[in-house]
Amino acid sequence: MLARAFWTVAPGQGEIRTETLSMPEPGHVSVRALATGISRGTEATVFAGRVPPSQYQVMRAPLMAGNFPFPVKYGYSAVGINQAGARVFVLHPHQDCFNAPTAMCIPIPDAVPTPRAVLAANMETALNIMWDAAPLAGERMLVVGAGVVGLATASLLARIPGASVTVVDIDGSRAAPARRFGCAFATPDFSPREQELIVHASGTEAGLRLALACAAFEARVVEASWFADRLPALPLGEAFHARRLHILSSQVGSIAPAMRGRRSFAERLTLALDLLADPAYDALLEPPTNFEDLPHAMGKLLAGGLCHLVTYGNDACSV
Repeated sequence: MLARAFWTVAPGQGEIRTETLSMPEPGHVSVRALATGISRGTEATVFAGRVPPSQYQVMRAPLMAGNFPFPVKYGYSAVGINQAGARVFVLHPHQDCFNAPTAMCIPIPDAVPTPRAVLAANMETALNIMWDAAPLAGERMLVVGAGVVGLATASLLARIPGASVTVVDIDGSRAAPARRFGCAFATPDFSPREQELIVHASGTEAGLRLALACAAFEARVVEASWFADRLPALPLGEAFHARRLHILSSQVGSIAPAMRGRRSFAERLTLALDLLADPAYDALLEPPTNFEDLPHAMGKLLAGGLCHLVTYGNDACSV
């Protein structure tokens, strides 16, 4: 059986390659892709060839192929139908059909439509940020960066009783989805100060500086961005120590300490899918792009927007 996959082969350059798909090994199943999602943050870094050599092993996706920097088959947001006819979410790159370990094929609830299900990896990241942040009822909370992860995190924070959640972004069009999730919105110049919990998800030095500037005494700042090979300069002088600020890194590759040993990776991903039953999350999806168009469209897709949906034809696999 022949399968087709998107590979990044040079900085900003991708191509679709054909590969032979063998019969699934014991403990594996075959999956026909229905849709995949493009993660702007990490995938943009991989597409540009900016993964630091020291992080090559750490940043490997579970089912990727190839090696950093190139050529590499990368991605982790696939929705498909397994050989039993059930819809599943798999942490797999952009490929029309593939084999995957049965344990990594997470069933999708009936209440979650296929396009929205591609957000599962982003929601899983947001859920892990929540576990790291340990929000308290009634806190003043700020999310800097209204990308998919930032907005998903804000949506979960807004469910905390009595919480006051503000989303900050330079793009005023992000106000609509923020408010749909029950959050206030502000541009950087109008960001509220004296915030007790701040999640930084903009991936920029300016955003992290803003997060520190908006922090109240003894506030927690959760760093959810990955700067890859960049070296942001931070104002750790002046009032940083007097305000006793806490900066905590959150990364989805490990389950947050509060839930480690209590939830497995599969259980965390299952919960993320359950949370996507809310139709409000459709606001995080951009119009679909056909898989065949990825080689010339990927650069543009990674340059803006929220979650870009990649769709596959019904006759994805050929014999």
